[in-house]
Amino acid sequence: MSFKSMIQDMKGELGSISRRGFEGRFGYGMKSRSQRVVEDFAVSGVDALRQSCWANMPPELLRDVLMRIEESECAWPPRKNVVSCAGVCRSWRDTMKEIVRTLEVSEKLTFPISLKQPGPRNTLIQCFIKRNRSSQTYHLYLNLSQASNDDGKFLLAARRCRRPTYTDYIISLKADDVSKGSSNYIGKLRSNFLGTKFTIYDAQPPNSGAKVTKSRSTRMVGMRQVSPKVPAGNYTVAHISYELNVLGSRGPRRMQCVMDTIPVSAVGPNGVAPTQTRLLSGNLDSFPSISFFRSKSSRADSLRLGNLSTEKEEMLVLKNKAPRWHEQLQCWCLNFNGRVTVASVKNFQLVASVENEGGGQEQQENVILQFGKVGKDVFTMDYQYPISAFQAFAICLSSFDTKIACE
Repeated sequence: MSFKSMIQDMKGELGSISRRGFEGRFGYGMKSRSQRVVEDFAVSGVDALRQSCWANMPPELLRDVLMRIEESECAWPPRKNVVSCAGVCRSWRDTMKEIVRTLEVSEKLTFPISLKQPGPRNTLIQCFIKRNRSSQTYHLYLNLSQASNDDGKFLLAARRCRRPTYTDYIISLKADDVSKGSSNYIGKLRSNFLGTKFTIYDAQPPNSGAKVTKSRSTRMVGMRQVSPKVPAGNYTVAHISYELNVLGSRGPRRMQCVMDTIPVSAVGPNGVAPTQTRLLSGNLDSFPSISFFRSKSSRADSLRLGNLSTEKEEMLVLKNKAPRWHEQLQCWCLNFNGRVTVASVKNFQLVASVENEGGGQEQQENVILQFGKVGKDVFTMDYQYPISAFQAFAICLSSFDTKIACE
């Protein structure tokens, strides 16, 4: 039997086991009876696996097989086979989490934790956002091709909740389960009354020195006991501000993002940004409190999660890239490299601020996040290191909010 046919045979045999076990663990809102059903699925899956010819596979051979699967399935939807292999059993999961590298290194979105990790260096991850005006929801997808009608791979969802004095955008891992009390809740964006200042909150600590902001939502999530070790809550990760347009002059919006948890040195050649390596058990039912990336960088990760306040290191500040006025078109223009096709006041590109120490001209031209309109209620979102998909999505959501004093 050839190695290729052996891998195909293994995929076929694991199909029902991994798919049923993995999807069962991703069920949400399950109570005691449902949990027993999921446990029965897991037990039956393990029993079936033990009876298969892959149960007693030598560790070296198992690692070789999983490595080849990880290398061959480099894009979605085939990438789901890597996720399925990690959901078979503990030994497979331990082996797979040693093989799969962080998003910064692999440039591949694999597990949900990848959405909280900084993007790759010098390469923009292309995504798009679909807005539903009636339900006030926003869905983030990963581009699978360059086609404008690409269905994409679902990544995150957000729902707009208007309050008397502020507006919240609740961000979730599931499109049909967007609420603060949900186990799929991973953070939120909050605006002031005028829609000129926003704060991004993470549901779990972005670094070891993060401080929780007490609020009603914090207590509500805390009552669900999201994690027995680290209480879920509102951990500030960024502040966004839009410049007031008191004179009513026409032109693009001016915005600034202060990344509270990312040092300014992160945009340098050898800079390091905080990298989360696991989701809390309440945030994802599949692999509770287990790190996906147990690589040689375990000690380095502890250094990456340092407290900026104690190290006295300056925070990274992002600002929108200034557009140029096109005399023939009579409009403000930015080069989106074909990713934006419709003029809109919401379109922007973010670069490192000139005020940051050591910021060279090359860094000022390096676009970290760009967002723009391509159709009715469809927008592109491209991001790269040192921000994550979660942070980029939250920043783009701020552009959707009504800004009475900025237009």
